[in-house]
Amino acid sequence: MTDMDTQETMNCKRKTLLLILGLSLLLLFDHYSRKNQEELQLSDWFSPRERPDVITTTSWLAPVVWEGTFSRKALEKHYRKQNLTTGLAVFVSGRLADQYLELFLHSANKYFLNGYRVIFYIMVDTFVKLPQIKWGPLRQFKVFIVTEDSWQDNVDLVRMKSLAKHIIWDIQDEVDFLFSMTVTQIFQNNVGLEVLGELVAQLHAWWYFKDRASFPYERRPKSAACIPFGQGDFYYDGAFVGGTPLELLNLAEEYLNGIIHDLRFRLNSTYEKHLNKYFFLRKPTKLLSPEYNWDASFYPPPQVQYVKVAQQSERRH
Repeated sequence: MTDMDTQETMNCKRKTLLLILGLSLLLLFDHYSRKNQEELQLSDWFSPRERPDVITTTSWLAPVVWEGTFSRKALEKHYRKQNLTTGLAVFVSGRLADQYLELFLHSANKYFLNGYRVIFYIMVDTFVKLPQIKWGPLRQFKVFIVTEDSWQDNVDLVRMKSLAKHIIWDIQDEVDFLFSMTVTQIFQNNVGLEVLGELVAQLHAWWYFKDRASFPYERRPKSAACIPFGQGDFYYDGAFVGGTPLELLNLAEEYLNGIIHDLRFRLNSTYEKHLNKYFFLRKPTKLLSPEYNWDASFYPPPQVQYVKVAQQSERRH
């Protein structure tokens, strides 16, 4: 073969390679273009101007979901195509199970994401007797026995350790979204597709109406949960948190790392304060209004038009 023939062969191969590369880039562009077209845009379902009486958008442009700000029709149209499965994890031990578990499960079965697949992850100690629930269509439940000796010493530590473990071993491949709730909550009305998001935080019903300077953040500088004076966005409630399984796993791991850090300095900050530090650093992509976790011991103000979930009296602040 002559040098000219070799050169022509190489040029032909280069053209073929460039053609393949070009086609590959076009296919990738088409794939991501179609994916982006299928993504739900905030303006498709969220109307913040419908509630001028409350905060509906954060400084980082995340929606704050109140009744009247979202279109159920637009959400349904989008998510019906998604073959969606959502997990709801609840942690319970001892007398709280006898008092609240049946009410929680009955209400969640009735009101949480009606018409969509939900897996209830019930994490209990060995002394809990599970109530008899007639599960609705597209509902299933799984029970995880948690036998940690420290249940009574630090329930939040045990439940976050258990949540992280079961996300890795059992949950992450089963659901698209995952929520974690305390058993002392009772669903009062429909909680639907409007709560779904990558990282979802619950505004604290009591502290939402207070000045930021009075928020009970951790202020000790050596604590991993510390938020200095003059900083912070909102005060978030630890009783209701959600997002993708990966986001909740990251939250749990950061909390556990914070606990380990604080132990070195003989500090013991609460789960909720660590949660607030986490959301201060990693802004949630969606916030739920106090309607989604109203304290049942207080009469709701005019801004809370529609209580979706009520927090019962065993609540720990």
